[in-house]
Amino acid sequence: MFFRLGDPMVLIFLALVPLLVWWHFRKEKTKGGSIRYSHVGLVKESAGGASVRAREWLFGIRLAALGLVVLALARPQSGMKGEEVLTEGVDIVLAMDLSTTMLAEDIRPNRVEAIRAVAKQFIQGRKNDRIGLVVFAGEADTQCPLTLDYGILLGFMDQIHVGMIEDGTAIGMGLATAVNRLRSSEAKSKVIVLLTDGQNNRGEIDPITAAQAAQAFGIRVYAVGAGTRGTALYPVEDPYFGRRYVPMPVNIDEDVLKRISDMTGGKYFRATDRRSLEAIYLEIDRMEKTEIKVKEYTRYSELFPFFAGAALVLLLIETGLANTRFRKIP
Repeated sequence: MFFRLGDPMVLIFLALVPLLVWWHFRKEKTKGGSIRYSHVGLVKESAGGASVRAREWLFGIRLAALGLVVLALARPQSGMKGEEVLTEGVDIVLAMDLSTTMLAEDIRPNRVEAIRAVAKQFIQGRKNDRIGLVVFAGEADTQCPLTLDYGILLGFMDQIHVGMIEDGTAIGMGLATAVNRLRSSEAKSKVIVLLTDGQNNRGEIDPITAAQAAQAFGIRVYAVGAGTRGTALYPVEDPYFGRRYVPMPVNIDEDVLKRISDMTGGKYFRATDRRSLEAIYLEIDRMEKTEIKVKEYTRYSELFPFFAGAALVLLLIETGLANTRFRKIP
């Protein structure tokens, strides 16, 4: 909050105050008059009494009232600044593969844990964007619809795990489910981040058909292939020897993922380790920034009624005292 004067030039009239003070005291010195008394003893005793000296306060009250009137005419105002944030947000759906191959440990500590951690960082770095979560393996499921409540979304992110959906890799179903979540969106930008480590081998919808649906609804797809090149160690629970690691070939259908990205105006990325995975999400974050417009405004409240009212009260007090307690007899 701050204060200002709407018409500060009016304050020039305050220069009258010292002139009025000078005029008043000069008048007091030069004024004269006489009254004849048979005996002046009583008059001498009353001269210079408290009541007579207190009459000088009436002039001070008049000056204070004049100063308040000038301030009221200068239109004092109190202002409060504010801002209106206008955002054109981005609607984003994270579509994550939860097939059993996501337990491979070529991306430490394993693919699903690394992707969960990086995706959570991505979510925490966004503002004013609705984000949803779709998971898929042999089938696809919406884990969290589009929301601005990132706390709820992060909670759902913590709950996902390999085995919660029948095994397989239904890339087309995962993409189609994400498209369904965005098809009625009116956001400036609609984005799907599709992450998988394999090839489509399940589901009623193939990936290209799902990509055509995304294209029709103006949805960009950023596809991410997760996994090293060659082979990766995959944990296997042996009933006799406990957990052991088996090397498995990494088969990511990059041709299909690139085609999906190209069709929708997105981009394909390959994440071979944790660092490259973080860099991919960081690049997506930079490419899909929310447009924020800030409109600043100031509200002013007129304060002149308070000054004018105070001046009126002082004038009433001065008039009352001048005609009662401090009345002068001609």
